[in-house]
Amino acid sequence: MQYYQFLFIRTSFIYLLYTVLSGTAFYIWPLLAGYFRSAHVHAGLVGFFLNMVMGVAFWMMPRPGGLRQKGLEAWTYFLLNLGLASRLLLEPWMLYSGNTSLRPWLVASALSQTAAIVVFVVAMSRRVLTTGMLQTLRERREKN
Repeated sequence: MQYYQFLFIRTSFIYLLYTVLSGTAFYIWPLLAGYFRSAHVHAGLVGFFLNMVMGVAFWMMPRPGGLRQKGLEAWTYFLLNLGLASRLLLEPWMLYSGNTSLRPWLVASALSQTAAIVVFVVAMSRRVLTTGMLQTLRERREKN
């Protein structure tokens, strides 16, 4: 397992803990739910689930011809987690304070997460090949 694959999976555990703790906190302090509900959902879906899926995909998906994508893995990791961490901090703050001047920063966090997904799709599109395509690549490599 490469470094960024490790980071994706380890980071997903942190978001899983955040999700469980915030969900539990809603029962203890119900007033928090209004401010943190969206952050709670995003931490679970994007933070835990998407980080886990991306980390496992970069780790387990075939690498035709020994393909290495360390740069794309790094960009995906940092864009996704920078955007998500920004959202988890800024959105509850904006909802609690009513400070709508934070909205452009939330848009930037959404764009960062969107860019991460685009980079991931580009990286994975190079790996998603049929068995026939993989055999053809292998045959070409063996001829050279």
